[in-house]
Amino acid sequence: MSLRPIALTAGEPAGVAPEITAAAWKALRHEVVFFLVGDPGHVTNAPTQAISVPAQAAEAMSEALPVLPHSFPAPNVPGTPDPENAPQVMASIARAVDLVQSGLAGAICTNPIHKKALQDGAGFAFPGHTEYLAHLADIDQVVMMLAAPALKVVPATIHIPVADVPAQLTSELLEGVLTITQTAIQRDFGLKRPRIAVAGLNPHAGEGGAMGREEIEIIVPLLDKLRARGMEILGPMSADTMFHPAARARYDVAVAMYHDQALIPLKTIDFDGGVNVTLGLPFVRTSPDHGTALDIAGQGKANPASLIAALRLAAQMAEARG
Repeated sequence: MSLRPIALTAGEPAGVAPEITAAAWKALRHEVVFFLVGDPGHVTNAPTQAISVPAQAAEAMSEALPVLPHSFPAPNVPGTPDPENAPQVMASIARAVDLVQSGLAGAICTNPIHKKALQDGAGFAFPGHTEYLAHLADIDQVVMMLAAPALKVVPATIHIPVADVPAQLTSELLEGVLTITQTAIQRDFGLKRPRIAVAGLNPHAGEGGAMGREEIEIIVPLLDKLRARGMEILGPMSADTMFHPAARARYDVAVAMYHDQALIPLKTIDFDGGVNVTLGLPFVRTSPDHGTALDIAGQGKANPASLIAALRLAAQMAEARG
């Protein structure tokens, strides 16, 4: 277990974040030390204890959810985001980043945000959490990985239209994704020589150019270059045959070319247990692999499994980094 507690951001208070946070505390109170950077009044399904510094979380954890108070101006109405709260949703993330970069927290776990509410209330100019965290950390390129016990998968391009993927898929982008992925798997998961499977962009990985030339012109030359550097890479592989159990046994992490090519297999294999991990940051960041679920917020229906898995993984990664 990491000696420093994990900072859990508030997320969208009108979504399921308050209830899954309470459920995660109940499940992990004797296992993982974390604290919420948020409004104690938003958590109604668990006892809370205000702390003034992260180090106090360990002592409070067994009896109550530790909360580093972070006030929100508008009432919390489940299912109805209030744009007035948007600046504080963003500020909770920025505060968590400050805490982990100053060494007071061991990692960050982020609750789901509602991007439309952030855009309306705070001019949120980022496609998602991943890009905002890169901005806060002043990092040019980060990588999104979805992780579950049965599969780790990385989309090379993330939150862009499918029509824009071929133009965005450059040799430089893909090289950055693959090298960041290898470094992170080595450092945060303890695999000295990770096996990386790479999907093709086109059906049947282009089938020798019959279904597209991106494999021939971009992907294959780059993979050959990285193999010459000593990276253990499989592919490009046909995406429709690389995610069944026998195929997954051949690699440690898969790199797909676009968002759905990566997330569909992960969510099919382990919808509730998937964790979103940002690779390439100077700190550990994980998140549940689902959204705000406004339609069920406040009804006690939300499944906390992904947040529980995200907090556990954050602790394991922080411990691996020392």
